[in-house]
Amino acid sequence: MPSSPEDTTESTESTDPLDSLVLHATDNGVSWITLNRPEAMNAVTWDQRERVIALLAAASADPTVRAVVLTATGRGFCAGADLRGAPTTGDRVPGDVARTIRLGAQRLIAAVLDCEKPVIAAVNGTAAGIGAHLAFACDLVLAADSAKFIEVFVRRGLVPDGGGAYLLPRLIGPQRAKELMFFGDSLPAREAERLGLVNRVVPDEELTTTARAWAQRLADGPTRAIALTKQLVNASPDSDRATAFAAEAMAQEINMTTQDANEGVASFVERRTPKYRGL
Repeated sequence: MPSSPEDTTESTESTDPLDSLVLHATDNGVSWITLNRPEAMNAVTWDQRERVIALLAAASADPTVRAVVLTATGRGFCAGADLRGAPTTGDRVPGDVARTIRLGAQRLIAAVLDCEKPVIAAVNGTAAGIGAHLAFACDLVLAADSAKFIEVFVRRGLVPDGGGAYLLPRLIGPQRAKELMFFGDSLPAREAERLGLVNRVVPDEELTTTARAWAQRLADGPTRAIALTKQLVNASPDSDRATAFAAEAMAQEINMTTQDANEGVASFVERRTPKYRGL
């Protein structure tokens, strides 16, 4: 995979070793979050997960960040969860597993879904288990030709977690979701694109360039309008028509108070290209 933007963009010096396992940099309003454990195919540890969640929350709160790219180094995007770094609490008791999932994998997926900025997954390699769900939770998914997606849980005798049974039926319907989850077969990037799980498949060497171009288009757009649109679309599968219509009208009401909405209307009237500021 091509080099990530950390070597060319603004970053903060840190002595925390975790910062080398989840790289972070900003570039023209884009927050780049890069998993960096290539020797483990970027299986995500407990502390890595917490850092990603924190970075997504920071992106939401930072008005200078207007889009996010989530990617990884090496041959793997994310091979699933690596629980070896999780805090130990002694002998397991009933409720521990559910609590771990609720406070762990599900929080990670929710952090992507709830991020107030659009999130692009740039999937450079294998995305398995929670790694696949991490990609599917993103607003847009770019995949390298060599990437593949695996609902690996059934291979381990496990139930899908990390929001898989929530995300997949909404993306591709229940029958296709069951096929992927019942068999656990490897899904090549091109087939994932055909099913609608991936927006675009590109040659491996073009992944970072394409992600940068897409992210910059988002960062140059009306940030609050995109955030409200994301909320509407994410809520739509769980809404009846009356609720969805009411939410849509209220979102437009809120959006019309923004500077970007005024700029968009003014630029149309004045027949010029709008200059959005994310405000």
